[in-house]
Amino acid sequence: MVLAILLTLAAPDAVEQALASAGPGTRIGLVVADEDGREIVAIRADERFVPASNTKLYTTALAFATLPVAGPDDAGATVRLEGRPARPDVVLAGHGDARLSSAADCTVDCLATLADAVAARTRRVGDVIGDDSAFPDERWSAGMSWNNQVGRYGTGISALTIDDNEVALTVTPGAPGAAPAIAADGYYRIENRATTAPGRETLTTARVPGSDVLRVSGTIPAGAAETLRVGVDDPAHRAAWRLATLLRARGVWVAGRVAVRHRPSSAADDPAARGNSPAARPPEPAALARLIPAPLAQDLVLTNKVSQNLHAELLLRRAGAVTGSGSVADGQAAMRAMMDAAGVPRWQYEFADGSGMSNYNRVTPRGTVALLRWGATQPWGASWRATFPIAGVDGTLSGRFKGTPLAGRLFAKTGSLNASNALAGYMTAASGRTLTFAIYANDMPGDASARPAMDAALLAVAAAN
Repeated sequence: MVLAILLTLAAPDAVEQALASAGPGTRIGLVVADEDGREIVAIRADERFVPASNTKLYTTALAFATLPVAGPDDAGATVRLEGRPARPDVVLAGHGDARLSSAADCTVDCLATLADAVAARTRRVGDVIGDDSAFPDERWSAGMSWNNQVGRYGTGISALTIDDNEVALTVTPGAPGAAPAIAADGYYRIENRATTAPGRETLTTARVPGSDVLRVSGTIPAGAAETLRVGVDDPAHRAAWRLATLLRARGVWVAGRVAVRHRPSSAADDPAARGNSPAARPPEPAALARLIPAPLAQDLVLTNKVSQNLHAELLLRRAGAVTGSGSVADGQAAMRAMMDAAGVPRWQYEFADGSGMSNYNRVTPRGTVALLRWGATQPWGASWRATFPIAGVDGTLSGRFKGTPLAGRLFAKTGSLNASNALAGYMTAASGRTLTFAIYANDMPGDASARPAMDAALLAVAAAN
């Protein structure tokens, strides 16, 4: 392994030995900088790596830099009535809020609140329409593997979101050799090919994108039920379907159908297209009721702590809607403006999405450290850092670095995707100094994890400094 820079303070032998444990074929880049910006370690510092969910580090920085995060969120869903007063259509409109919920125990940002408003006004409605035209219809970003689209981690992205755009199934074991019972809410047609059998649970779900037939296969042992969560292709349709269900439960007769209103994604590609800028869009009709979600800052904590893909994608589109259409391209333009302000050269990053599910994304370790150091100087820097998982304590780092000197002393965003592992953030070294770091591993044979090697290298650096 060629070390571009490796100073004595970094314990070169220990770092080399740790990284070598990742095995042949693995490519690792690592940059560690001290409080003065001096690079203690620089290994493949300017090579480009697939960052996986480390992309969210960039996306949440963009949210802090461009969106109002402190006060009540203005992106809540609305409901309005259109058409004939005797049987109006119900239009549920989304504006980029990621937290709208139809759960029975919902207390904030609840679809039930909107259903109550409709039921109080009328007992008979026509169509129930999900309107996500606040953003162009770009449900998946470029570079996402197609097989991820039907799962909960690759669910469709929409300005109108409900229950994280997931559908829950409860699988209850039956008699040995018999099919288990599968309880769902009726949105999907279930094809049950599962079996109750001894051993470990091997349940899987499969669905062709665009189909409403969901196949459940594998085995479940006798005992407790299992909950499976699957993704949604058309979140606006799902949200309208859930609203229609809630209206019926309130005694409202839904005489029409569940429908959707999308804005064609081509509008995002044509600067002259109507609706491509906030000023060009016609005002939204008056709402019967509007939800006011909790401050966006709370959602930024969730997004980074648990690495929530959908929420990150909506942050990118919301940043793009500040001066543009809310398209992925507009979000990318906002990202470039922030990176210019941070002094990160354009060639050191490339983002096709906001979550890191895209294999097209690329960053350099040096570029990430530059962003982290710049972010620390911003008024929102401390709040941004507070969204990062803490080693051995919470989020996606709750099980890492336990019982080591970095437990509770490393604050970083993780990443894992198709032979890619990532970790970047801040750590407190043995001396008490704060070090800024970014480490990426790509090309691991057989998709083996490089996390043990990465963690060992960081522990070596922290111990020597």
